[in-house]
This record gives sequence, C-alpha cells and structure tokens, in this order.
Amino acid sequence: MASEYVFTPPATVSLPVVGQSARFPVHRIYCVGRNYEEHAKEMGFTGREPPFFFMKPADAVVVVDAGSTGTMAYPTLTKNLHHEIELVAAIGTGGKNIKAADAMKHVFGFAVGLDMTRRDLQGDMKKQGRPWDIGKSFEQSAPTGPIVPAAEAGDIQNAEISLQVNGQDRQRSNVAKLIWNMAETIEHLSAAWELQPGDLIFTGTPEGVNAVVSGDTLVGQVAGLPTLTVKIA
Repeated sequence: MASEYVFTPPATVSLPVVGQSARFPVHRIYCVGRNYEEHAKEMGFTGREPPFFFMKPADAVVVVDAGSTGTMAYPTLTKNLHHEIELVAAIGTGGKNIKAADAMKHVFGFAVGLDMTRRDLQGDMKKQGRPWDIGKSFEQSAPTGPIVPAAEAGDIQNAEISLQVNGQDRQRSNVAKLIWNMAETIEHLSAAWELQPGDLIFTGTPEGVNAVVSGDTLVGQVAGLPTLTVKIA
C-alpha cells in the first residue's frame, strides 16, 4: 500500500549531470569554513586551523543549467549579502571514517557553487557566541551549476577558480591553494558524519569576498567545469 502524507512532500532537489540524462539527487550540503589562507586572513584568522563545517538544507540549491542564467532573490533581513565562489564535490559513494588516500574514490563529480552569506547577520551571531545558521542556511543560498563526472573534470586539484561581478574580477585563485584539500576534507568530514550518495561538499572560498546588490550579475568559474551565472533579483 502506498504511503499517505498529510501534505504533498516536496520534489527531490537534483542537479543536471553533463553528458547524462539522469540527474544527481541532492541529500545534504556540507560547507568548509575558511579553507583558503588568504580568505582566512581577510576574515581575521591565520594559519592551518583544524577544518570546521556548517550545513545548508538541500533546498538552498538554486539549480542553474549550463549556458543559462539563474536567479537568486535578495534575501530578507540583510543589508550585506556576500558572494563566496567555491568548487563543489558531489559524493557518489557514501561512507564513514574514510581515509584521505581513498577519499576521491567516493566523489562522483564536481560543480561550481556559490555560498551566499548574509554577512551582517553572521557577524551578529558570532559576536553573541550563537549559531550563525541565519547567515548561511537560508533559501536560495547555494546556487549550483551542472555536475561534471570526476573522470571528465580534468586536473581539478589545480584548477583556476574565479568570480566576476558585473564583469569585474572579485575573486581569483587556484584550487591547489586549499588549506585542506578535498581528500583531507572528506576524511575529516566523514569522521563526524556518515557521508551519503547525493551529498554536496562546498570546499571553501578564496579571498575577495564582498557585497552584492539587487541587479548584480555574478559569473563563477572553475577551469574545466561549466560556468555558473547568477543574477540577484
């Protein structure tokens, strides 16, 4: 007998996969904080601190198809919405206590993502010693492009990563500058949570984070992956 629900459950959030008709269903979204040295410095920190994580709900994803422009609504309560361009690793095989040496076997593919942040609200929560979900885990806070299967993504560990706003450079670096590389991140992450197929890992943002306003167009790139274009409505 089919299950009955008190209301119709929402559709599964999913991302397109380059070269495939099948889509990638999103389970959880994990984000790594301050994972590029220069970004850590601009946020007031230095050194290779132990990695730390926060999460976003799956429905924070704004699905942006290749060659199209996604739309993100300017969120409520904030007057300081920041962009953070990131390489996203999509988990295809789950596991717990995964060793770094085996970690990349668990990655299905890669995409370009934006960790949009209500910086003023995040800052207020930090000052009060309270959780800062309100700054990170809101609707449409994770625009994400199509996933490229790992075997087709090229030298992703040394890929250039960049973001332009209205045609002007804001962020530009290289994935090789991650403080904790993807394999190390998966090792730390899977010690705390059992990773599942469908999990997305936002691996961190380089320096240059700054504010955007309604009407701005953001163009994010990681070499070898489809460009992510998002307009702030």
